[in-house]
Amino acid sequence: MKMFATTSEIPSTKAILSTAASAAATAMLLRTVAKDYLPSELRHYIYDKVKNFFNSFSSELTFVIEEYDNLNDNHLFRAAELYLEPIIPPNLKRLKISLPKKESKVTVSLERNEEIIDTFNGVTLKWKFISREVRVKYIPSPDHYNSMPVTDHRFFELTFHNKHKDMVLDAYIKHVIQKSKEIKDKKKTLKLFTLGQDRMTGRRGDAWQSVNLEHPATFDTLAMDMDVKRVIMEDLERFVKRKEFYKRVGKAWKRGYLLFGPPGTGKSSLIAAMANYLKFDIYDLELTDLRTNSDLRRLLISTGNKSILVVEDIDCSIELQNRITEARALNARQGHGYVRDNQYQVTLSGLLNFVDGLWSSCGDERVIVFTTNHKEKLDPALLRPGRMDVHIHMSYCTPCGFKMLAFNYLGITEHPLFLEIEEMIEITKVTPAEIGEQLMKSEEPEVALRGLTEFLEHKGTEEEERKKRESDERIAKIEESGLAEAEGSQKQEMSNGFVEKKG
Repeated sequence: MKMFATTSEIPSTKAILSTAASAAATAMLLRTVAKDYLPSELRHYIYDKVKNFFNSFSSELTFVIEEYDNLNDNHLFRAAELYLEPIIPPNLKRLKISLPKKESKVTVSLERNEEIIDTFNGVTLKWKFISREVRVKYIPSPDHYNSMPVTDHRFFELTFHNKHKDMVLDAYIKHVIQKSKEIKDKKKTLKLFTLGQDRMTGRRGDAWQSVNLEHPATFDTLAMDMDVKRVIMEDLERFVKRKEFYKRVGKAWKRGYLLFGPPGTGKSSLIAAMANYLKFDIYDLELTDLRTNSDLRRLLISTGNKSILVVEDIDCSIELQNRITEARALNARQGHGYVRDNQYQVTLSGLLNFVDGLWSSCGDERVIVFTTNHKEKLDPALLRPGRMDVHIHMSYCTPCGFKMLAFNYLGITEHPLFLEIEEMIEITKVTPAEIGEQLMKSEEPEVALRGLTEFLEHKGTEEEERKKRESDERIAKIEESGLAEAEGSQKQEMSNGFVEKKG
């Protein structure tokens, strides 16, 4: 019996290399044949089976994060895209860049089949982005009315040692989501939405159309009393932090504000400052453009979370002083079979349901702002807490507001004319818009302030004359009323035969 193999039975190096080359050539041939003659779906199926076979001997575990979950967006896929962007290594050779529509910043992302290594709590994790062509399928678009074709199957593979499965699910995924939110808020371009032209026609088009919100107003630049600004900012901060509180007490996570006061007192600027402070988009809703309460509900559910819904000049937008609008619309339908196009059909009850009813819960973290120049014209049902929680009086300019405007427009905090101007502002009804217009007339502080002084003097004179005219008219009416009353009394006495003759 042979104890050892002879030398002739040991393969030579040349034979080994020859066999390896033949195997490689065969593999390349099979790959070429598969690529040329097998459908892509079948190729991917075979590759996945082979990959799974070898993975069965590995200690690694892979999570697959697809772009869509059935027919819905997979928010974890979006979070992964944002999370990976800032940790892309500088030595990566292939990257995908894009400039989304209406955006000003370039977006950097992984090209297909590129990998990134991440470390969390001492654990190494590997991300890989994969994109494959598939047959066309249709996914609902963000406007909720149409579908968009999808021709790529896009997903991330997250690979790690299988002993860290619980840590990844419990801690790492939460870390990815939290970081992605911070990145999204930081890079977010605020939008100002208005009603789209085709929102109710059934044609393809968004319910809302948007432009970038580039209004520069902030709480630092608002010409308002410092205490009022502080109260508003604290209320907004408390609102965005109380998600669990609203859920616990059974209330929709929203906050209503009423801004009331004369025109030109900064209501629109305050709304822009709130949006810039919260990083919320603005939806500008014009109620007179809507035909029915159903239109209002459809628009409400198509607005995004973390947004400010604005209804300006609410007293002019809808008949809110009483509840007869519903009766008018009902009578028109019953009596004539139609309602005139120029008749407002968004009723008070419809608006109240939108603000504080069942439909108000369609969305989270929303601020609703109403503005009016005449608070007294609004129906009391709309003013109560839960509908308009915070009432903010936008008053005429104050000395504090003037100093802020002087700093914003002229870059100064002190001037010899300040005291005189502040004294006139305290006794003159002048709006921040009027003062700002005067300060814009010159970049020289002395010239601008002199012009403002003359404007305030002229306005003060006009107010005194107006008050005198109103006083004279009031006295004249009282005298006319007294004279008419005396004549009426005399006529009554004459008719009763009780005229007293004197002399």
